[in-house]
Amino acid sequence: MRNENQVFDQILHFARSRDDIRAVTLNGSRANPNAPKDFLQDYDVVCFTSNPRAYVDDPSWISTFGELVILQQNDFTEYDLEGYIFLILFQDGVRIDLAFNPLGILPHLPNDSMTVVLLDKDAQVPSIPPTSDSGYITPRPTEKEWNEAVNEIFWCSNNVAKGIWRDELPYVKFMYESIIREALLKVVSWYAASRHYWQINPGYFGKWLQRFLPAEIWEQYRATYSGADYAEIWGSLFTALDLTRKIGQELADLLGYRYPIDDDIRTVAYLRHVRSLPPDAISFD
Repeated sequence: MRNENQVFDQILHFARSRDDIRAVTLNGSRANPNAPKDFLQDYDVVCFTSNPRAYVDDPSWISTFGELVILQQNDFTEYDLEGYIFLILFQDGVRIDLAFNPLGILPHLPNDSMTVVLLDKDAQVPSIPPTSDSGYITPRPTEKEWNEAVNEIFWCSNNVAKGIWRDELPYVKFMYESIIREALLKVVSWYAASRHYWQINPGYFGKWLQRFLPAEIWEQYRATYSGADYAEIWGSLFTALDLTRKIGQELADLLGYRYPIDDDIRTVAYLRHVRSLPPDAISFD
C-alpha cells in the first residue's frame, strides 16, 4: 500500500504536469487535526482547473494513479458553478476522492475550515487560517429544530408499529432506520454537544459520537440498532423512545425548550397496544 507521502507526490506530480490545473487543496479527515488517523482514510483532494469537464470527457488519467477496484463519478454545483468528482478505490487499498472545481470557486476556500493548500501555482488562493474542524461543530438547535426532531421520533413510531402489524418489513426498516434514525441522531448529537460546551464534531452520521457520550448513554444508543426480527425491532424502538425521554428532558431544560411529555406518554401507550394486537385483528379495540 502506498504511504501518504507517495500518494501526495503522485497527486502533485499529476497537477504540476497539467497546465489547466492551477491549485490543489486537501480537505476531509486528513485535513482534520482532531480526526482519528488510520490507513483506510480517504484522500479528499480538489484540483482547481480552467477546464473541469475535460477530466470527465477523457478519464484515461485515472490509470496513472494505480489499478482500480471501483470508481464512482458525480457532478455537483457549488456557488452556481459546476464541478466533477471521482471517488476512486485502488487495488492497494488507497482511496482518492478527486474533485475538479472551476477556478471561480477559489475565492470561497476560506469558508471551509478544513482546507490545506497543497499547490498554488499563481498565488491565487486566498489566505486560509490553520485547519480545524470548527466549521463542523454541532450548534445549539433552534426551538423549531428541536420540536421537529423530537416530534419526528414519536410521530414516525406509529408508522413502524403499523408496518410491523402488517408484516411490511421494508417499510418498517425505512421508517425506523431512515426517518427516526436521522431525528434520533440529531437529538443524541445535541445532547453530546451540550456536555462539551457546543464545541464538538461528532463526524459524518455520528461516527465519532462514542467519544463524547457517557458510557451508559452510548450503550443505550447502540441498543437502538436492530436486525429484521420484529421482536427485536420492537425492543429497539422502545429503547429509542426511552433514550429520547431520558436525554430529551435534560436537554430541553438546558435549552429552555419544552419536552413533549404528553406526546411521549400517549404515543408509547398507543405503540404498546398495537404490539398486543393479534395478526388477524379487525379493529383497534
